[in-house]
Amino acid sequence: MNLYWESFKTFFKIGMFTLGGGYAMIPLIEEEVVNRHHWVEKDEMLDLIAIAQSCPGVFAINISIFIGYKLKKTHGAIATALGTALPSFLIILAIAIFFHQFEDNKVIAAMFKGIRPAVVALIAVPTFNMARRAQLNWFTIWIPIVSALAIWLLGVSPIWIIIAAGIGGYLYGVMEIRR
Repeated sequence: MNLYWESFKTFFKIGMFTLGGGYAMIPLIEEEVVNRHHWVEKDEMLDLIAIAQSCPGVFAINISIFIGYKLKKTHGAIATALGTALPSFLIILAIAIFFHQFEDNKVIAAMFKGIRPAVVALIAVPTFNMARRAQLNWFTIWIPIVSALAIWLLGVSPIWIIIAAGIGGYLYGVMEIRR
């Protein structure tokens, strides 16, 4: 089958059946891209996630572009980006058209309240899996904890955290090379 069509369908399916945004998509992307299609290796997926988080823009689109580009360069990136974005676009368009009919519906409001805890779990699971694959240990576990607390309690911009982590990683790499 045509790889453009296959990658578009894969990311369309991921985009269509994922609630909670890009981070909630990580388990589905990993299952499809790493385990099912073998387009990317597990370690490479972790690197792509880190890069996608560091780039401006929507995480889900970024990761799909990186994977599409790896598969078929620019045209592959376009196919996967469209596959990821199109479901959300269509759903938002439908909501915009029909929202006024449902905005005061208590059943719909209750459904969204029920979905929220599931979305938290969908985001938490890939976070723990990434931590395991990043081989965090007692020496490095403080980095994500301090970063999360700085963002949450002190209101530090995630941009500063990313810049600090990049500089820290660079300096650590330079120190390792010199050893």
